Amino acid sequence: MPSGSSFAVRQTPSLFCIVLNWNGWPDTIQCLASLANQNYPNLQIVVVDNHSTDDSVAQIQSAFPNVLILNSPENGGFAKGNNIGIRHAMAAGADFVWLLNNDTIAPPDTASALIEKAIAAPQAGAVGTVLYFMDSPANIQAWGGGRISLWHGYSSHFTQPATLDDGTFLTGASLLLRTAALQQVGLLDEIFFMYSEDADLCFRLRRAGWQLVVAEHTAVLHKENATSGKKSPRMDRYSAASGVIFLKRYAPIPTIAVGLYLASRLGNRIRRREWDRFQAVLQGLRDARQRR
Repeated sequence: MPSGSSFAVRQTPSLFCIVLNWNGWPDTIQCLASLANQNYPNLQIVVVDNHSTDDSVAQIQSAFPNVLILNSPENGGFAKGNNIGIRHAMAAGADFVWLLNNDTIAPPDTASALIEKAIAAPQAGAVGTVLYFMDSPANIQAWGGGRISLWHGYSSHFTQPATLDDGTFLTGASLLLRTAALQQVGLLDEIFFMYSEDADLCFRLRRAGWQLVVAEHTAVLHKENATSGKKSPRMDRYSAASGVIFLKRYAPIPTIAVGLYLASRLGNRIRRREWDRFQAVLQGLRDARQRR
């Protein structure tokens, strides 16, 4: 059973923030600038470069010469890239790791608010963040996370405070994780190249007895689909593969759930005559079969 009680008596537990970069150094530099202004005193920042093909590493090093950059030998996706940073943090004795998308801006009190919530909820394995749209900062993009249907695979984000019961998850765009919980349930599952890895981790945490909570007073600005591109074939391929894998793992009747999921996605693309995206969904299905 998770305890977490030892953290309650520590004022400034060790926190490592992991920022994953792939050919996105302008966003990453903006994100790092916001992290440089955090008021939490025991924060270390780690950038993982996911085998960029541009001059990301040089640009980031030039802007922030004191920030540690870990270089991945390949672009293994969101889970594999972040796991490089998580393993480094855990080896260094981190009490918490904070996964933060590079296309975000975190107000100065974000790290403190996340840690404060985690200390107040010692049974919490993960603490979510309230995300706002970068281009519409008055509107909530996700109140911590959302809900995913295990019957057809579609998910939606909460836009107001909600109960985090079964079927809910916290989004990995800004997510605080207790390393004691990770030691019990494992890291992000690298079978997911992109999408659903955060939901999978949340489901595993809950099944192991850990709670999911949200730091209500956070307000991180987040772009949407900055890496994969909104409504792009690449996004369709990744999300289709991850959706199929996730449903086969968690759906009450996987065959029905996967069938409904694929029928809906393929049907929508036929209706819109988006043949490149139709093919991308089929490729995602093939990817899921290969990864299994």
